[in-house]
Amino acid sequence: MRSFKSLNNLVGWLVFAIAAVTYLLTLEPTASFWDCGEFIACSYKLLVPHPPGAPTFLLLGRIMSLFSFGDVTKVAVLINALSGLSSAFTVLFLFWIITRMARKLVLREAVGNSNLRAEAIEPNGYQRLLILSAGAVGALAFTFSDSFWFNAVEGEVYAMSALCTAAVVWLMLKWEAHADEPDSDKWIVLIAYVIGLSIGVHLLNLLTLPALGFIYYYRRTANPSMKGGILVMVVSMIIVGSILVGIIPGLPTLAGSVEVFFVNTIGLPFNSGLFVFLMVFIGLIWFGFRLSYQRRSQLLNTAMLCFVFILIGYSSYLIVPIRSSFQPTINENDPEDVLSFVSYLKREQYGSRPLLYGPQFNAQPNGQEPGAPRYARDPKTGRYKELPPQPEYTYADEDKMLIPRIYSYEPDQIANYKKWVDIQDGVKPTMGQNLGFLFRYQMGHMFWRYFMWNFVGRESDIQQAGVVTPFSPGKSTLPARIGESPAHNNFLALPLILGLIGLFFQSRRDSKDAWVTGLLFLMTGLAIVFYLNQPPREPRERDYTFTGATFAFSIWIGLGVLGLAELFGKVVKADGLRAGLALVVGLLVPGIMAAQGWDDHDRSNRYNSVDSAKNLLNSCAPNAILFTNGDNDTFPLWYAQEVEGVRTDVRVAVLSYLNTDWYIAQMKRRAYKSQPFPISMGPEAYAQGTNDMLPYAANPAVQSVNLKEFIQLIASNNPLLQVQYQEGGPSMNSFPTPNFYLPIDTVAVRKLGIIPKDRENQLVSKMEWSMGKRAIEKKNLVILDMIASNNWQRPIYFSSTVAPSDYMNLQPYFQLEGMAYRLLPLKDPNYDPRSGDEGFVEKDLTYERLMKTFSYRGLQNPHIFYDENNLRFPANYRDKFARLSQAYLSAGNVAKAKEVADKCLELMPDNTIPYDYYSPQLVPALVAGGEKAKADQLLDAMTRRSEQMLAYYSTKPDASLFEDDMRGYLLGLQSVYRAAELSGDSVRAQKAYGLMNQYYPR
Repeated sequence: MRSFKSLNNLVGWLVFAIAAVTYLLTLEPTASFWDCGEFIACSYKLLVPHPPGAPTFLLLGRIMSLFSFGDVTKVAVLINALSGLSSAFTVLFLFWIITRMARKLVLREAVGNSNLRAEAIEPNGYQRLLILSAGAVGALAFTFSDSFWFNAVEGEVYAMSALCTAAVVWLMLKWEAHADEPDSDKWIVLIAYVIGLSIGVHLLNLLTLPALGFIYYYRRTANPSMKGGILVMVVSMIIVGSILVGIIPGLPTLAGSVEVFFVNTIGLPFNSGLFVFLMVFIGLIWFGFRLSYQRRSQLLNTAMLCFVFILIGYSSYLIVPIRSSFQPTINENDPEDVLSFVSYLKREQYGSRPLLYGPQFNAQPNGQEPGAPRYARDPKTGRYKELPPQPEYTYADEDKMLIPRIYSYEPDQIANYKKWVDIQDGVKPTMGQNLGFLFRYQMGHMFWRYFMWNFVGRESDIQQAGVVTPFSPGKSTLPARIGESPAHNNFLALPLILGLIGLFFQSRRDSKDAWVTGLLFLMTGLAIVFYLNQPPREPRERDYTFTGATFAFSIWIGLGVLGLAELFGKVVKADGLRAGLALVVGLLVPGIMAAQGWDDHDRSNRYNSVDSAKNLLNSCAPNAILFTNGDNDTFPLWYAQEVEGVRTDVRVAVLSYLNTDWYIAQMKRRAYKSQPFPISMGPEAYAQGTNDMLPYAANPAVQSVNLKEFIQLIASNNPLLQVQYQEGGPSMNSFPTPNFYLPIDTVAVRKLGIIPKDRENQLVSKMEWSMGKRAIEKKNLVILDMIASNNWQRPIYFSSTVAPSDYMNLQPYFQLEGMAYRLLPLKDPNYDPRSGDEGFVEKDLTYERLMKTFSYRGLQNPHIFYDENNLRFPANYRDKFARLSQAYLSAGNVAKAKEVADKCLELMPDNTIPYDYYSPQLVPALVAGGEKAKADQLLDAMTRRSEQMLAYYSTKPDASLFEDDMRGYLLGLQSVYRAAELSGDSVRAQKAYGLMNQYYPR
């Protein structure tokens, strides 16, 4: 008969196999949206991603990418598979954690009757079945939990972070089992190494340390006390703080200070101070070990070993400055020396949020104080030059409060605060309101809602979606967008119930382990909520952050099987039958989770993100410059260029990054086939702290300004533009009028061959536009410099997803080519800013790209699930198809207009990509082409769905959370109304108009 150890390993690996197969079958085959494209590109070439980086993940991702054997299209799926395998190993460790805890519970009586620990007692057949059943049910429940499964199928850091969490908990339980052995501290040292490695993945792993501390305390203390427990908690938090502040940024910060001293004060060359610091630091480590041997202190020796092994794991971060020094194509923050590396580690570009004490949302600064000294290398002098310190606002004490939760002064965030608490403009929130926001929104909405998604049910994929319970309305009574969504999952609260049974069972039988599990749950859940201090509006759902808490609760789900067996014991007396029944009932939980969750977690044929990136790149002419927006508008493009080598002649420029000097410097270097940015001003004009923002300072004598002359004045810091923005503050450049113009050499432009034949009469001798009276940011200055200096030699494009405020009112000179707007010295005579249609449609180019060049893989497949985020990019396609069909219709080419409209509906059918705001704009072409029935079906479907969703939202008590979605449906009705009016369909137009009147917010 097999031993329990053998069975434990066998069943554990079987559960691992189930998890691995699940994740590998549902992997996204390419780069997903958000940070995945960036991480995959940076893994493939060991580039430098956004702060604070993830070097351990990148190194392992690089190893995985080598198995592509040169087939670059396989790189993404291999790095995604790294997440899948990391998740499967997390499930394996969870299985072993549950069986170890379950073994202590099942053998509790046997342990009490002997002097042996549970690990030394071999369970009988019934006990084995119970223990292994608990492990299998809990681990499989976690396997199919919503948030963890989401992380497991994409190339992001959270799956590997979960693996580190599971590994250190399992290793601590291994130490607990071997604590009486002379070499048991090796497990502690190994934990330290894993923690060091995990720093190079994500800092979430540090939050397990208090739970590990209590495992240590309970194992070493015969009679634990409240005082001892408090001491353990304090020491654990000190260790967390020491790593989080003392080691991660602290050691490099100290090294940087020593480096500046030795270079600037003593006059030694660069890196001499760093060398001295390393020598002294190594000497101190040697002294620590020597002291531990002299005093025969095992505790000091183990502490020193743990410190060193944390550093060894943390040393993965050395690849950041090493790779940065080679000036790679992705080199965020340019952390090539110790000083810039410290800024990178501290995430200084993202700012900070108040945590324990700080200003509330109405607080007004009463002054400024200089921040910490900042330095940068000056190769000319061989010294570190001091940069202007970042000013930090100060606030009056009466404008500050403890635990400030309502702190953001942004108007949009204030409007969203008011959805949760009754605050007034200009009035300091009370502590009750402050804590109300903490409990209602930050803990309730942004944690417990996610928790319920995983173990009770989820309403839909729409942002802010609620929880589905056994008492929620049935699918058939809900709008199709909700009830028929693959993300509408109802687990009948079975995972929650089983987990609560496990929680009560463990609390009653083994309060120590229950406290350890509970502390793990609290630290990886509610403690993160408190630390993050999230604002009321986030760009996406943040449930992926809290998988540590779902991991901890899954332990209780597994132990719930033991509780079921005890409950069944009142009816079923046979041990084997009782254990088997508990297993069968327990397996219903992961069973229903897998059945409900498979369709919305299966990304196996989804190519939307990378196809959208390639299509945007292929919209551009050769050697173009393309300005893009945020993450989803940029990171897939980075993946396409860096990994698959698509259109490396196009220079992708991220608008938000162009506010930084390090990014502008990178843009002025060649990258692959792309030439440097054509910028005339030197680095001193773009240095951080210089020209960060140019205020409007009206000069009535200046009616308009020549752009080229303006750039020359800025470059020379001409006194004509100098103003003092604040009393007593430094002088800064400004602009005297919002009206700009650029003379055009029409002869030279014609010779370039960039003017379409049908637009030759639209070529202007002078471009004129208004910048408005808002301050000109550095990114705008860069673009203006480029427009002035480029002389139309390189094509300049704006992605069509860029915010209109970043177009700088240049839209009359835009030309739509595929998915991007090209800036040309051609003025569209029909441009109407009220229409919302940007850019003159260049029909031939756009037709060629939309109809022949672009790729739309999977958008016709109704079996692929596209969530709310993935539906945004097909909507962008529809917009361009509609614009093209309208252009052909206006030109009198009905056949082409109908062809384009039909192609759009064929490529993105309603059963895969539901009709959206842009769909009705195809109706005029359909009607003109004799397809009235198809047009009517489209309008009726849009009207019906909008009515259903608006009626649904109007009955929800939290309807204000869905204002954006409701606005979208009202805009959809508006689009239906316009299309019906243009087609002469007064009945459908009036119905849409009536619904708009009914549901429009008053």
